[in-house]
Amino acid sequence: MAAIETHGLVKRFGANVAVDGVDLSVPSGGVYGVLGPNGAGKTTTIRMLATLLPIDGGSAQVLGHDVASEPEAVRRKVSLTGQFASLDEDLTGTENLILLARLLGYSRPAARSRADQLLTAFDISDAGPRQVKTYSGGMRRRIDIAASIIVTPELIFLDEPTTGLDPRSRNHVWEIVRALVAGGTTVLLTTQYLDEADQLAGRVAVIDRGRVIAEGTTGELKASVGSNSLHLRVLDAAQRNAAARLLRDLLGGNVTEDPDPSTVTARLDNPAQAAPILPALATAGISIASFTLGQPSLDEVFLALTGHEAGVEPAGTTHGAGVEPAGTTHGAGVEPAGTTHRAGTAIESDREVAS
Repeated sequence: MAAIETHGLVKRFGANVAVDGVDLSVPSGGVYGVLGPNGAGKTTTIRMLATLLPIDGGSAQVLGHDVASEPEAVRRKVSLTGQFASLDEDLTGTENLILLARLLGYSRPAARSRADQLLTAFDISDAGPRQVKTYSGGMRRRIDIAASIIVTPELIFLDEPTTGLDPRSRNHVWEIVRALVAGGTTVLLTTQYLDEADQLAGRVAVIDRGRVIAEGTTGELKASVGSNSLHLRVLDAAQRNAAARLLRDLLGGNVTEDPDPSTVTARLDNPAQAAPILPALATAGISIASFTLGQPSLDEVFLALTGHEAGVEPAGTTHGAGVEPAGTTHGAGVEPAGTTHRAGTAIESDREVAS
């Protein structure tokens, strides 16, 4: 049984169509990525699936339950960590986790035990006695996820969980996601970071302007836009335009001038197409700093599919993610190492302390 099945899912906000006929089939187990720019409809989609927004059209089943007619059954099995804080910043980390555990039916001693277990698992035990408003962005993100797995869900929605975090904090969150999957939880992850989808997701749906425009494994998506990608960096940025014109003459139209002022990227259907390029550049007097040929990146896939970069909302876009609660936890912060080893234990053993 698929963890999530949607058919023609629609959500409107007035005249704006935020989700426009989304079809998804998310297998149980593993990480399923939903990739798209700001305003693509990612957050709106998961808020409908988590029963936080009514569906305006189509249908959705989550873990075998119809989202519209069985919302309580869905909510008993899922958890959501949104882009914004779900914790009371005036309480300590420990107090927040105890409060939520008590609301979920834990006895007072069991709630304290579960809170301590999660704080240890996520390497934030030292921060437990401190108010959440004193936490760095990375620490807030980790305790927010910890709060979502007090009772380990069958399915967790993670909505852009690493936005605004520094690279080390992002890696810690990635390890938490891997630990969740190892513990048997299915993860639906929305992101605008292509490397994040590449690192974590078994399959990816690309959403743009409220519609799924491509779906498959990262390998399948990369292969869909050409089997090879050529990256050319010129020594002198002033020669970049001349290099791009030369590549277009040799290869046709699949040539992109990257944001880096010295770099040009081209898609090749056959690696043999690269053979005449270096001699032609030398004849034209264009000096090369680097020349690489390999599989296209997800960035190039997204650009080829949508015509714009993943983190950029196209001009004139009216599709939005809806209204979110205030209280963003986005921010950078360097966190201590060691998240991964114990998180899996915490995920697997929540019910051992629930009585």
